[in-house]
Amino acid sequence: MQAIARFDPATFLDTLVSLVAAFILGGLIGLERQYRQRTAGLRTNVLVALGAAIFVDMAVLLDGATGAVRVVAYVVSGIGFLGAGVIMREGANVRGLNTAATLWASAAVGACAGADLIAEAVLGTVFVLAANTLLRPIVNSINRQPLDVISAEVTNKVYVICHRHHQRFVRAMLEGELERSNYPAQDVDVHGFGEDDVEIEATLAVTSVDGDELDALVARLGTTPLVIQAFWSPITTD
Repeated sequence: MQAIARFDPATFLDTLVSLVAAFILGGLIGLERQYRQRTAGLRTNVLVALGAAIFVDMAVLLDGATGAVRVVAYVVSGIGFLGAGVIMREGANVRGLNTAATLWASAAVGACAGADLIAEAVLGTVFVLAANTLLRPIVNSINRQPLDVISAEVTNKVYVICHRHHQRFVRAMLEGELERSNYPAQDVDVHGFGEDDVEIEATLAVTSVDGDELDALVARLGTTPLVIQAFWSPITTD
């Protein structure tokens, strides 16, 4: 009966507005992540934003602004555990940091919506989307600049194995694919691989790469009839 006694249409409407805002704004952030096929996509970002909004809205109803501030602090620290789950280490590369940061930002947007700061939530969403879209070309441009220092910690290499008689053609094809993908080779070496095959080793001129792009590149090379195997690997140096 207490649930019926505590029901207030005005308060209920206020909560509804907060959750709808969190749902829509979290969805906008999640759509960008889903489009790029990231680990945390549309549903995850919506749920994070909604969860943060529900907790903060409940705290406002139970304990006013003081309770909301305490819950926001818990949301900020607690979402870190969820973000840690999407961070993966692959050799010398760490992937998922941007996805984890986006989840953290989705929680912030949801917390704003839950605290009835709808305009601030909308503004936060705009800036999160700008960070994930407008800054991407700048980051890619910087990362693909050759780093001419001996002390570089990571060297990325693409390997292609083919028959010895086809090495000239396959090498040219490999270098062409790297150029088209904006990952020019700094050096290309050919090593013997068994009695009849060779391994073509291309050292990239850049030290920071997009793992998904290189995965797609070696997959294309691997479908060529003259290529026995193609793969890439980051090499860590001291």
